[in-house]
Amino acid sequence: MEKVRKHIIFSGRVQGVGFRYTACYLARPLGLTGWVKNLWDGDVEMEVQGDPAAIGRLIQGLESGHFIRIDHMEVEEIPVIREREFRETWDS
Repeated sequence: MEKVRKHIIFSGRVQGVGFRYTACYLARPLGLTGWVKNLWDGDVEMEVQGDPAAIGRLIQGLESGHFIRIDHMEVEEIPVIREREFRETWDS
């Protein structure tokens, strides 16, 4: 399986709507690893790693959230790292 890692900034109505919880809920059964956190400016930052199709399903699931509205995604492919889980973080 080819793994990729993506750094994504989500803009829109993405804070206070269960975005991080939903990301963790969807990512874990898809076998994805990485992290998600709120940013001070109202955006949400994520690094996600795994099968490209699974990452696509994660994003599709986020876009179909009842209260989540993604207006823009800034996506950059970055090097794959070694990690075991997908988690919510508050690190700066």
